[in-house]
Amino acid sequence: MRRALALAFLLFACLPAWAQQAAAIPALTSPVVDTTGTLGAAQTQQLEQQALALQQSKGSQLQVLLVPSTQPETIEQYTQRVFDQWKLGRKGVDDAVMLVVAKDDRRVRIQPGYGLEGAIPDAIANRVIQEYLVPKFRAGDYGGGIVDATAQLVKLIEGEPLPPPVSDNRVRESDGSPDWMFALFAAFIVATIVRGMFGKAPKGLRSLFTGGAAGSVAWLLSSLIPLAGVAGLIGLIYGLTSASSGRFARHGGWGGFG
Repeated sequence: MRRALALAFLLFACLPAWAQQAAAIPALTSPVVDTTGTLGAAQTQQLEQQALALQQSKGSQLQVLLVPSTQPETIEQYTQRVFDQWKLGRKGVDDAVMLVVAKDDRRVRIQPGYGLEGAIPDAIANRVIQEYLVPKFRAGDYGGGIVDATAQLVKLIEGEPLPPPVSDNRVRESDGSPDWMFALFAAFIVATIVRGMFGKAPKGLRSLFTGGAAGSVAWLLSSLIPLAGVAGLIGLIYGLTSASSGRFARHGGWGGFG
């Protein structure tokens, strides 16, 4: 019941984003779909041949998608929607992996199907992003980064471990803190959205909605009652302040992954 209530707050807070038209999903015409015109013909051909060779040898599907932006959705939401619409992977096996690059958003995501989660868990996917994609993307070499990253994904599917880290963009070992930190961050974002929606409401009512939304989201994402209490209290106080009419700066930086 409590999670349902938290989810309701979250859905209510995200209504303004959903009211916008979702980014279009292009037609699946090739193992490499580039709607940005970033990749050269030789790179596209190399990636297509690599994907087809993997499918012939292992049956697994490797898909690359480049789009300008996934807004108003997050890259995680958009990737899942594309994955489902394209019906990637073999039925009953779900052995596809998709690399999505939102070029203008400066966001990238690697999403494996259930059948490949053992070969490409989150930590490994994040390493591929940080060590093979990020350095070359920052240098403007998008094609080179995608070629290097997909080569590593193919090796992982074939059962080979990743080599030692190749750059300073290393993923730190998790100490458990990212979970509650993410929950607190998400609670703040939702609180800000709710505060803006009720910007013209009386302070007390605005504070109540803001605190309730922040606490519920923190509870939903962390299941920690103390954290939900802290987030709710911060939200209550935050809701008493006047809401700004300005927009948030777009989150930048390559390597975002969820």
